[in-house]
Amino acid sequence: MKQTRLWIIFILITYSFCFMIVPLDRPAVAASSTMVFPGQRWQETKPEAQGVDSTKLKAAVSYLKNNSGPDGVKELVIIRNGYMIWKGADIDKMHGVWSLTKSFTSTVLGLLIDDNKATLDTLAKDYVPSMAEVYPDITLRHFTTMTSGYYAIGDDSSGSYKHGPSRTPFKPAQTPLFKPPGSRYAYWDSAMNQFANVLTHIADEPIEALFKKRFADPIGMDRAKWDWGDFGKIDGIVVNGGSGNSNKHIRISARELARFGHLFLNRGKWKNKQLISASWVDIATKTHVPASMPLESLSGADGRGVYGYNWWVNGIKSNGKRNWPGAPPGTYTASGYNNNDMFVIPKWKMVIVRLGLDQSEFRITNAIYSTFLEKVGKAITEK
Repeated sequence: MKQTRLWIIFILITYSFCFMIVPLDRPAVAASSTMVFPGQRWQETKPEAQGVDSTKLKAAVSYLKNNSGPDGVKELVIIRNGYMIWKGADIDKMHGVWSLTKSFTSTVLGLLIDDNKATLDTLAKDYVPSMAEVYPDITLRHFTTMTSGYYAIGDDSSGSYKHGPSRTPFKPAQTPLFKPPGSRYAYWDSAMNQFANVLTHIADEPIEALFKKRFADPIGMDRAKWDWGDFGKIDGIVVNGGSGNSNKHIRISARELARFGHLFLNRGKWKNKQLISASWVDIATKTHVPASMPLESLSGADGRGVYGYNWWVNGIKSNGKRNWPGAPPGTYTASGYNNNDMFVIPKWKMVIVRLGLDQSEFRITNAIYSTFLEKVGKAITEK
């Protein structure tokens, strides 16, 4: 009986040990199913290693090149699963990205909400008293959705530039663009700069410093390849540009911008650390401007149905069509003048950055981007 028991124990131990070593003998998980994060450098692989047909991807890139200005695809970066599968020749070129800056600004709002320093319904006047007389009801939600109606002294049209060109955006005009706040959509640059001013006073430090400390440094953005322009000190503290106009924008390279996109692709998590709440990423990149909302006639763009918290989303516009029919519905982008765009495509586990300085010669339309994205989608073999 004793020998029988010993034999049974031996069999059980051997059986358990076999199950322990089986995973070591199994094939390695394919790279295309694993999300990675760059260290000092991005890991580069052939498209096929990440489930993308290189011939079809090349055709998609060629289409974009042929439908761009002279910068073509020199500053194009395509990231899938955290691997760089395509790069142009000038992805380290650093320059301003204009209104793409707005998505950085709203990300600071998300961080302040995470830190319990603000809410979407925080009143701007509580931190910038000059707002109290004419704009007492404007909230952070109004600013980040471009529905505030804020108008600054100096916001009169400057040639073809009509949507908030004021160089004194922190001086509220006596007459709002519209009222009450939340009743219309108006893409308005001075409102975004005043938004950054309010965020700065909530944070009690420049938002560039906060972004660097909480985002840029942890995700490894090269400090020599990004910078955030500012208006100097306002009420004793440096205020960075919230809009991207007046040369107060983010200056960055495509390679470094892709890190910001990869952070959002992973819902605010970098490696094993949550840098901003996943719930903020989710809500910021969804539509918050109804397609039925009236459009202010002076608005610089029409965000109805397709605007989140300073992110452009693939929602349904007032004409019933999507921004980019060739891309998945969950796609969203940070976008600025001069054909500066960063697409985040969660369904494809992909980030695409296209930067340039060539819009005066050729504007890349949403229709062009939609066809390009459709071609990229057809190149994906593992979805």
